[in-house]
Amino acid sequence: MTSSTLTSKTSADPRTLFLLDDYVAAAEATDRFPKTDLKPILLGLFGEVGSVMAASKKHKREKDAFIGYQRAVVEEFGDALWYLTALCRRLNLSVAEVLAAGVKNDTYTTSVAASDLLVGPLSEILISEKTPALDDSLFRLGTSVAALLPMAASGNHACEKLIDFGRCYLHALQASGVSFAEIVRSNLVKVRGRFLPPDPANLPTFDSGFPQDEQIPTEFEIVIRERKGGQSCLQWNGVFIGDPLTDNIRDPDGYRFHDVFHFAYAAVLHWSPTFRALIKHKRKSEPIVDETQDSGRAIVVEEGLSAWIFSRAKLLNFFEGQDGVSFDLLKTVGQFVSGYEVEACPLKLWEDAILQGYSVFRKVKVNGGGIVIGNRSNRTVSYRTF
Repeated sequence: MTSSTLTSKTSADPRTLFLLDDYVAAAEATDRFPKTDLKPILLGLFGEVGSVMAASKKHKREKDAFIGYQRAVVEEFGDALWYLTALCRRLNLSVAEVLAAGVKNDTYTTSVAASDLLVGPLSEILISEKTPALDDSLFRLGTSVAALLPMAASGNHACEKLIDFGRCYLHALQASGVSFAEIVRSNLVKVRGRFLPPDPANLPTFDSGFPQDEQIPTEFEIVIRERKGGQSCLQWNGVFIGDPLTDNIRDPDGYRFHDVFHFAYAAVLHWSPTFRALIKHKRKSEPIVDETQDSGRAIVVEEGLSAWIFSRAKLLNFFEGQDGVSFDLLKTVGQFVSGYEVEACPLKLWEDAILQGYSVFRKVKVNGGGIVIGNRSNRTVSYRTF
């Protein structure tokens, strides 16, 4: 991927250039839809435009009360761009050329700027003479995407309609007040982090540089036993850790064994403030890290996240027979851990941790206990009977 920075003629703040061809190339590996079927792509684009309209209207209606406006609008515009790119890919069209054609005869003036790209010292910047009205822009955007839907049935690849959609997309983006470069960049991080297997060499680890007794062990075994009263108890290196747990619910569901999920996070994500607290391996040598990453609030976030995922997993037979987790669930996970070190982990790694954790949980639940084995080197968690 190639990017550069420039200084706007109207602001001293640096702006980011991001070549759309680089985005197209980097996003292609995340396109898992059939390459000859336009229907799921058109439906996806239609749905994302609806999300763009909803997020933008919430901002106008609620103003500062809609705290997540910026993130929500950037995400929805990014998802719409992904589907537009996928549609152009199937039609053998360049999304950059489609968007450029959309503004060719529009109300933009051209300004020339110095570029950081060694192969291109000058960049042409299109500057709109006026900011489009939000309501009108969103209405035209919805109308233009609806005009694309007949392509799925008739096979009529109307290039003019696609160009019109590109024009409306850019107008709505400008009216919503978000950066196109930010949209491109954040969507690429999102989709590649969700769909592509992470490179182990580039995955974060949060223990390097800390004393051994403040690190999550590279390998660990936790014994889980169930007492006659139904309480779950944990042992590490022959020592009982934590408190005995029950399901704490009217209809027993096995949540007394939920510490398995913390072990999975520790092994696969290299993160679990709850597990650190259980084995007393908090990073106390760095008070800021101890306070912000290993203590009360971080523990509450992890416990709350585990309970929330569990409530969803119960409806899906605890993910038995499934090889994936819904994107919506994973996006909520990302929102849960925003601001904590683990947000650096890609969603694909979270999916791996969740599926591995629930695979072990199901075995522990059936057998009323067992031995949970974590291996941080391989980022795996597994199960062994007594």
